[in-house]
Amino acid sequence: MRAEDILPDGVDQIDIDGVTARKGSVAAFLANARIFSDATAAPDARAEAQRHIIELLPTLRALGLFDVLAIRDPALQAFVSQQR
Repeated sequence: MRAEDILPDGVDQIDIDGVTARKGSVAAFLANARIFSDATAAPDARAEAQRHIIELLPTLRALGLFDVLAIRDPALQAFVSQQR
């Protein structure tokens, strides 16, 4: 399966069991995870990354991301697990 099989050109989001998954959700999570895990990140940047991660979790769970991939950063894994 290719990306365009899931979200064809011109389609920016899909509904999965009542959760809207926008194109770029996984990339946004990865960008925020990098900030979260960066020991040199400014506290306000890290707090903003945490807020964005929390907002993205319903989508990532609906996509099944954590069913097939494990978070290797222990602090990020603990943070994500606490958000259930």
